Formats: sequence, structure tokens, C-alpha cells
Amino acid sequence: MRILVINCGSSSLKYQLIDLEKNKVEARGLADRVGLQLYESATLTHKVNDKVWKYEADMPNHYRAMEEVVKALLHPEMGVIKSLDEIDAVGHRVVHGGEKFTGSVLIDSDVEKAIEDCISLAPLHNPPNLTGIRAAKALLPNIPHVAVFDTAFHSTIPNYAYIYALPYEFYEKYGIRRYGFHGTSHYYVSRRAMEYLQKTFGIAPSESKIITCHLGNGCSITAVLGGRSIDTSMGFTPAEGLVMGTRCGDIDPAIIPFLMEKEDFSPKDIDEVLNKKSGLLGISGETNDMRDIEEAVAKGHKRAKLAFDIFCYRVKKYIGAYAAALGGLHAIVFTGGIGENGPMEREAICHGLEFLGVKINPAKNDETIRGKEADISEEDAPVRVLVVPTNEELVIAEETRRVVSSIK
Repeated sequence: MRILVINCGSSSLKYQLIDLEKNKVEARGLADRVGLQLYESATLTHKVNDKVWKYEADMPNHYRAMEEVVKALLHPEMGVIKSLDEIDAVGHRVVHGGEKFTGSVLIDSDVEKAIEDCISLAPLHNPPNLTGIRAAKALLPNIPHVAVFDTAFHSTIPNYAYIYALPYEFYEKYGIRRYGFHGTSHYYVSRRAMEYLQKTFGIAPSESKIITCHLGNGCSITAVLGGRSIDTSMGFTPAEGLVMGTRCGDIDPAIIPFLMEKEDFSPKDIDEVLNKKSGLLGISGETNDMRDIEEAVAKGHKRAKLAFDIFCYRVKKYIGAYAAALGGLHAIVFTGGIGENGPMEREAICHGLEFLGVKINPAKNDETIRGKEADISEEDAPVRVLVVPTNEELVIAEETRRVVSSIK
């Protein structure tokens, strides 16, 4: 079965065309800086085997990005299909399905409406998710489309970790609880970490204690006990937890009514501040992209340095908390755009965690591991620090096949 996987982030669109029968990725790519024209033009990078085609394109939104993906797949030289009829199904990453969806589903008009109803819970991601779904359905109308929800992996979190200390009636009436996100990523990298720990150190998967750090424009961290998520930093919406590109993460909730009164903000205004004007962008005053933050730090930009320090400190603090929740620790896993490609960030986060048994080998923690799985720990470190490139697309493809097979 040949499946096109679409993974729309807040400023990116990743895709893979996967032949699951041959266990082969036929093409993959990334539309980067979608809707972000501040520093550089948006680009599409399309890869087929060892060949890379990269070009700038006008991609002010995810619909245009999807059109560029189709163009690349059908390209006379760099394409891998001659007709869109060669694609059997499309799998879509969807961030939030509320309490309605706890697993992957075939997309119909009711599912689209339910995803749309959850935009208020994931204002940065559900809109591009929907745009990707609708664009792909318009271009590929005669094949099944499947939604794979980020929340599924976190369905094992116990109630004492997902219930907020609000009047319980709000959970009963509105479903206000911790949902967690980036589930496909946390699932994949924790699975790879468990395989490595068992093969190399003889640690049984059922006994493994792992903290997975998905760090990108959106960030979350998860405590994984025996392969099951028991706590995660994102909550009712993706705004909770770590400092992110434009999201504030954890703040004192009393700040919200305070700012609404002082600045005469409406609920929409304060939502805009928390989700689109905060995080790295809000602190630095310049950019939400960690690559630009790093360049600014090198030039002595003080607020960029402050943004960098706050970002790394927040991750470190969560690692300490989740080590306690797990009752020990076997491995910390870094993934996502920053986690996979940020040696500076990994070093800053792990510095000071030696008391847990964390010891990074500086020679291993460098630029050469980009795109590769690596153990960057010192040989004698009790806790392994791993870099695992995420493969949400494979998980989405496998889920898409499962759903499509169940309806045939």
C-alpha cells in the first residue's frame, strides 16, 4: 500500500510517500517557513533517494504548500509517480480531537467539522491541519483520508495526572483535562529508545523509564514508563508546558485576567498574545525560530540570549520533575527540529543534570549527528542521552493502513 503522509505544523509541512509493502520511503520533503517571510523565503526541499531538489516558492499558507508538494511528486525528473491515482490513501496528522477522538479515524464531513470545532483548543495547528486535509482531498478526492490524532499516545495518562485542580464539574461539562500532544513523535522515539536500551544494556521495555523531549517550534516533553505515557507537558491545549516558538508555556494563570484588565484585552486578544506573540518571539522581540536565535546570540543580542536561556532552563526543570514521576531514569531522548539539530541546546539542557547520571560526551554532541540516531553520552553514564530523529510519518502511515484495512 502506497500512502502519502501529510504532517502540517504551524510553520511547516512535512510529507512522505511511503510504500509500506516494500518498507520504502519513495519521496520525502519539507515545506519550511510556511507563512514566515521575515528572514528568508519559504522553501520546499524534496528528496528522492540521494537526490535533493530545493527551491524557493511563494507559500503564504498551507494550501499553497500542498500544491507545491503535489508538483514535486509529479515532477518529470524528481517525481516518483506519474499519476495521483498511484496513491492508495492519505494519512494526516491532526493535533486535537478533544474527547471525541481517542484513536485514528476515516475522515468524512463530520470528522472535519469536529476538527474545526477544536480550533479553539489548538489555534496554531488545527487550522493548518484542516487546510492540509481539504487541499489533499481536493487534489485526491477518490481515495480514503485518515486522521491520526496527537492525543492517542497520551490516553494512558492516569487521572491524577490529567485532571486539573479546578471544580470537577468543568471536566464533566467541558472535558477540561490534560490531553497531551506530539503523541506520534513521543511514541516513535520512545519505541526506538526502548529497542536500543534492550539491545545494548539489557533493559526490558516493560521496565524502561524514558523522558522524551520533542523540541521544535512547538515543544513538549513526556514521561514514558514501560512504553506508556504517564505524564506530558502539554495540557488542555498545546499552549501549556515548555517555552515554544510563539507560545508562552507555563505561566501564573492570574496573569491572564491581570493583563485583560490592564490592556483592555478581549478573550481573543489574550489568546493571540499567549499563542502567537509569546515564547521565543515574545522574549527576543525578533524571531520565533531557534536558528535565528542562535545567530543573534552569537552576535551578542541580549534578549536572544535570555530567550535561549529560558528555553533550556524550562526543559531542564521538566526533566527533573519527570525523573521523579518515573521513579528513576534510563534515558533522555531529544527529537524534533531543535532536539535533533541543536547541540548547543542539548548541552545547555543537560548541564547540571549530572546528579541524575547524565553525562554528555562533547565530541559526540556535534553537528555530525544531524539526521542520525546517536547515543551522545559518556561511556560510563548511568543515564543515556539519545538523539533520535522522529518519524511521525511512519506511525501515521501504519495507522492509516490499519484504518483503511478495517473498512475493506
